[in-house]
Amino acid sequence: MIYLASMRDYNTGLYVHQGLAARFSPEAASEALADCHQECFQELISLELKDLTAQLDLYMRSTGNEFLFSNLKIALAILEHQNLRVPEATPVA
Repeated sequence: MIYLASMRDYNTGLYVHQGLAARFSPEAASEALADCHQECFQELISLELKDLTAQLDLYMRSTGNEFLFSNLKIALAILEHQNLRVPEATPVA
């Protein structure tokens, strides 16, 4: 999934792969990679927690980086803080 994400141009949102673009077309390559990225993401979010944990562990061990874990930890802390600040609903009279 990270490899697929790395092929996305953040300015345009299009995926760029020179080999696929040369063989087919830039539009077809972008669309195919976008579909593949979406499918990969759907598979990731459907994993059970233990399987997701195993995937993250494998990734972190293979890259030797813990920045992903740090970023996820920070993002979760921000979400938790935002959820604590959600205003209560005002009763309707």
